Formats: sequence, structure tokens, C-alpha cells
Amino acid sequence: MFGSETWAVAEMDTKILRTWNRKILRIRGPVVEQGLWRMRTNQEQTELYKDPDIEADIKKKRLEWTGHVARMDQGRTLTL
Repeated sequence: MFGSETWAVAEMDTKILRTWNRKILRIRGPVVEQGLWRMRTNQEQTELYKDPDIEADIKKKRLEWTGHVARMDQGRTLTL
């Protein structure tokens, strides 16, 4: 998420980020229920890990960045 406050994020980018995030969470592996192994559903992962919506997280970072820029001294130049 480093630098996400300045990303130009398209819908496809958001979809790719969500997919990547779910794959990372699946590293925990399958669960055993009634003697059978199965992978957790996306909904179970979201509830278990209190997984924030990645799009909402990017929007939050943008708001934080906007506040930072608004509070900067007028004479200070912004370099990216």
C-alpha cells in the first residue's frame, strides 16, 4: 500500500488488489471440519481477519494525504 495515496486506481486495479489480498490470506491454509479439509470462503476470511476493504483503505490514505498537503507551510514545495 506504500504510496497508494497518489495512485490512479482503475476498477481493474482494485479487482487485482482484492484478488492478491485474498491469496495472501489463504496462506493460513485449509480448515478441518468434520474430518474433511476445505478452503475458507472469501466471506469467512473477511470475518476472521477483520479484513478491511482495500478500496476503502486507499481512499482513507488519500484523505490523510490531502490533509497533510493542506496543513503544509505555503512556502514549502512538494516533491514526489
